[in-house]
Amino acid sequence: MDQSSDCRDKFPEHSGGICPIRDLLARIGDKWSMLVLIALSHADDDRLRFSEIMREVDGISQRMLTSTLRHLERDGILTRHVFPEVPPRVEYELTDRGRDLLIPVKELVTWISDEWPEIEKSRNAYDAAKAAK
Repeated sequence: MDQSSDCRDKFPEHSGGICPIRDLLARIGDKWSMLVLIALSHADDDRLRFSEIMREVDGISQRMLTSTLRHLERDGILTRHVFPEVPPRVEYELTDRGRDLLIPVKELVTWISDEWPEIEKSRNAYDAAKAAK
């Protein structure tokens, strides 16, 4: 797919600027966004507290989780709920847009699961051929 012509065709007002397709693909395809979305999708009511997301997304730093949540909130993929308690309780929840996004994400995860044995064989064959040179 030629992203630049696709972007010009679908978003002529963005010619010369950042392509919305490229921008959003970069956002949702980053290292952490999909893992955060999947963690939220496994929660009751698609809702988790910050610390619960931290536990579910192995290896993410507090700073990176904060940044990821802000970007996903800005794009309307999740919402942030602040409860007036002491200390304040904050929960993050998938929006309808976020739940809709999970449809192709789940398809991708299924594809990866189905293809992984063959992908692993391809990687091993590639690595063995490179090591033999």
